[in-house]
Parts: sequence; C-alpha cells; structure tokens
Amino acid sequence: MDEKYGRTNTGLLFLGLFLAIGMVISAFVFSGTVEKVKLANQTITVKGFAQKQVTSDVATWSGQITVRAAELVEASRKLEQDREKVIAYFGEHGVAPKDLTLSGVVTMPRYKRTTEGYETNEIDHYELRQTVTLGSRDVQLVADLARSSSRLLGEDVEFFAYAPQYFYSGLEEAKIELLGEATKNAGQRAKQLAEGSGGRVGALRSASQGVFQITQPFSTDVEDYGMYDTSTIEKAIKAVVTMQYTIR
Repeated sequence: MDEKYGRTNTGLLFLGLFLAIGMVISAFVFSGTVEKVKLANQTITVKGFAQKQVTSDVATWSGQITVRAAELVEASRKLEQDREKVIAYFGEHGVAPKDLTLSGVVTMPRYKRTTEGYETNEIDHYELRQTVTLGSRDVQLVADLARSSSRLLGEDVEFFAYAPQYFYSGLEEAKIELLGEATKNAGQRAKQLAEGSGGRVGALRSASQGVFQITQPFSTDVEDYGMYDTSTIEKAIKAVVTMQYTIR
C-alpha cells in the first residue's frame, strides 16, 4: 500500500514539474509574440517642412477717380478731363492706353441735408467714380507708378490709389516641388527620431498635405486655410506635410 502511494506521489510530482515547465515556456513564447505585436503596432508621426523664396513676376494696381459737380453733365465733363490726365500719367511711364482697364462709371446723387442733419429729396450735387487698373509683368514699373501717383493731386485730380498687388505665376510648379522637399524632410525627421529610440523606420502608414502659406520673407504669419500675401514683390512659399510611419 505504501509503495503504491509513493509511486503515485512521484508521478504527480513529475506531472506538476512538466506543467510548470510548459507554463514557463508558453509564457516566454507568448511574451515574445506580444512584444512583436507591440512593435508592429508602434508608429511615429512627423511633420515635414520646406520653403522657397520667389520674386513676383506679375503685378496689378488700381486707382479710383472721383469728381463732384452740381450738374450731372458738368460732372461727366470733369470726369473725362481727369481720366485723360490719369491716362497721360501712365503714358509718361510707357504704359499705353490699351494696357489699362477702365471700369464703368458709378453715378451717385448726393442730397441736401437739413440743419438737423436729415437728408432731403433735393439733390445737392452729383458724385462720379471710375476705377483704372493696370496689370503688368513689369512689377518694378507698377511699384514706381503706385509710389509717385500722389503727383496727380497737384493736377487737381482726386485719385485714390489702392495698394499694388504682386503675384508669382509659377506658383503651382513651386507647390509640387515643395511637397517633394517637405516629404523628404519628414522622412529624415522620422529616421532621426526612430534611431534615437533604438528603432528603425518602417512602411509609410499615412500622409497628408497641409495648406500652403505664401508670406513676406521671414514672416511667421499663418492662417488655418492658408494665406497669399500680395503686398510684397519678394515672397516665401511654405509647405507642410504630415507623415506617419511604422517603427520596426
């Protein structure tokens, strides 16, 4: 009876030992599998940046002529005279009349007011307005014209000059170029971060393009939907991309 009991205990001991060893091995294998799964699921998200400075090659500039007279005929005559002076001003700088765009004439009757400031139905005078616009690839000429337009005031011409606007015609080509550079920059950033933490960059999981910011050089201005600053001849085009990679 004791011998049988001893053999049973020995068998149970070996069985327990085998089970324990099996559990240890299983735990080791399972932990390794989990670690691989974790590594496979690890990702890194980086932003890539690129910018390019360009010089505007197209410019537009507008100015508004305003005249006032008691009679509409008189106002129309005055507008015609002032318009000729403005066209002559452009001509002095080599701009032909055919290169100018004239808007339609806006006619506004202005009514007399009472001593209390209320408007009456009696016309006091007429106000006429017309806009003159120049578009040119000679951006420096446009800049010079805008700066010196105040001399028209000395010729008794009420001319309100708007700020000139400057554009870059190669914008779409520049955008494609910058997207490539920003993507490359993002890859370099991802590699640096991954290697710094003991990993390697794997496959690209996702990529998205940010909005373009076209600003004055060295400007930090940004807008959520992108911006296009037309106030300066020199511009900086900035591109941002967001890339997500797996980590091995």
